[in-house]
Amino acid sequence: MMRLENLLILMLSVFLPFNLFASEPAAIKLELATVNYEEVVVQRYFDATVEAVHKATIAAQVSERITEINFDVDDYVEQGSILIRFKDIKQRARLEQAHAGLREALVASKDAETELKRIRDIYVKKLVAKAVLDKANAVYKGSLARQTQAEARLKEAKEQFEQTIVRAPYSGIVTQRHVELGETPSIGKPLMTGLSLNRLRVVANVPQRFISVLRNGCCPAQIILPGEQQRVATKKLTIFPIADSQSHSFKIRADLEKGQYGLYPGMLVKLVLDVDTQKRLMIPLSALVYRGEVTGVYVFTKEKIIFRLVRSGRTHDGRVEIHAGLESDERIALDPIKAGILLKEQITQ
Repeated sequence: MMRLENLLILMLSVFLPFNLFASEPAAIKLELATVNYEEVVVQRYFDATVEAVHKATIAAQVSERITEINFDVDDYVEQGSILIRFKDIKQRARLEQAHAGLREALVASKDAETELKRIRDIYVKKLVAKAVLDKANAVYKGSLARQTQAEARLKEAKEQFEQTIVRAPYSGIVTQRHVELGETPSIGKPLMTGLSLNRLRVVANVPQRFISVLRNGCCPAQIILPGEQQRVATKKLTIFPIADSQSHSFKIRADLEKGQYGLYPGMLVKLVLDVDTQKRLMIPLSALVYRGEVTGVYVFTKEKIIFRLVRSGRTHDGRVEIHAGLESDERIALDPIKAGILLKEQITQ
């Protein structure tokens, strides 16, 4: 049974008084196009949630009193900026001791090296026994070992001192502060949580029937920005290896290119995925005519020109789908304005 919408389009096309045309289309200097079926990509829209790629909670690595907090919630922080300082008297003292120990070890190794050279010169002249040379060599090697040990202690002391200063691992925004000035948090207690808006991604749940197509390779996914209907291409599509046992859907993660899009973690967007290809009747978008709330095209036959109402669909790179009102191999005008003028002239004849 013919659908009511298709029947209405056919009836309007027949009864519109635009059917009188005595000339052949070849006599009219209009560019025509033949309507054909084309293979187009079928897209599906899924609700997705924005996430930050770089999101971290910094924890305390020392158990000392907090003496300085430089940033709060919603503050922007540059990479390497000092977020929190702890009391560092003990750590600074250990660092100074380690520096002194290394200087002492360097002096000792230098003296041992000088003594070894002196004994070696005397041994060449056969003025000392071989045992004296061996002892000097052992002292020198021992001094080198103590120098290496001192360098390791200095490295450890520097690390312990650096743990009293909490720095931002990357540029971003502070989203939560877990401590107050003057507290003495235990090791491992969260201090601050932050994220970067320069690297974002979206996560969506996709029904299992589409996963096989996506795994076989598809065009890059897109997201539709809220409110603007602007599309942004994604950088990478990741399909999680297991499905949810309740919804039987797979989680899909799409990474965005680095930059600012007016998006924030937790926002709801639309993820657009190419899930199939189908044959659709396509015409150039420029051939459509808009008259109030109706849409149509100028169709040419051997003896007449007809203004035909059509039902259009999605656009694809300057071409639009036609769901009703046209048949394959029909010819349409690419310049609706000129076609309309010629049609009016024909009516007045």
